[in-house]
Amino acid sequence: MLERNHYSHQQLPIGRAQLDLAARNKRKRNRILLFIILAITAALLWKTILTFEPYIPPIHNNPAPPVTELNPIVFTKQSELIAETSKAGITILITDGFRSSEEQDAIYAKGRTTEGNIVTQVQGGHSYHNYGLAIDFALRTKQGEVVWDMKYDGNKNGKADWMEVVAIAKRLGFSWGGDWANFPDYPHLQMDFGLSIRELRRGERPPVE
Repeated sequence: MLERNHYSHQQLPIGRAQLDLAARNKRKRNRILLFIILAITAALLWKTILTFEPYIPPIHNNPAPPVTELNPIVFTKQSELIAETSKAGITILITDGFRSSEEQDAIYAKGRTTEGNIVTQVQGGHSYHNYGLAIDFALRTKQGEVVWDMKYDGNKNGKADWMEVVAIAKRLGFSWGGDWANFPDYPHLQMDFGLSIRELRRGERPPVE
């Protein structure tokens, strides 16, 4: 009887140590699980922030009229660009001007859901073309060929015709897509009048004269 009581007395500390160890392991597993949950939550939150596009409510009280052509000021500057480049011995062709949102979406689909190469990073309503504030150009050679060769020197003055056109366009008030760091658009010229795409989508419009 005394031996049995002695045995039970010796086993008690061992069982308590096992319980303490199990409790510590459980707390450790819980901390690891909590860390994993927090890491996944942070990753999802960061992804949401990066892809978030703020909702732009439509303006119902005084909606802007739909844009269907080049802004008159842009059209006038386009004509001046054609005239001034011609004086420099350079013939340009305006390959694009106003573009509807539907046309923009069709271009955006190229290389994504339809055949072709990716040529734009913006969908309908997100391009200055959609508001009549941008044009695209190309060069026409002496032989009548339309080219996008940025090194072509058709007037033989030792300067690339393309960059001569860009310089004239900038002097007339255009900004050049070739200056964009993320996705340069070398044929692209625009006049934004200080308005962002977000402001244009909200219905703000530049002057027309």
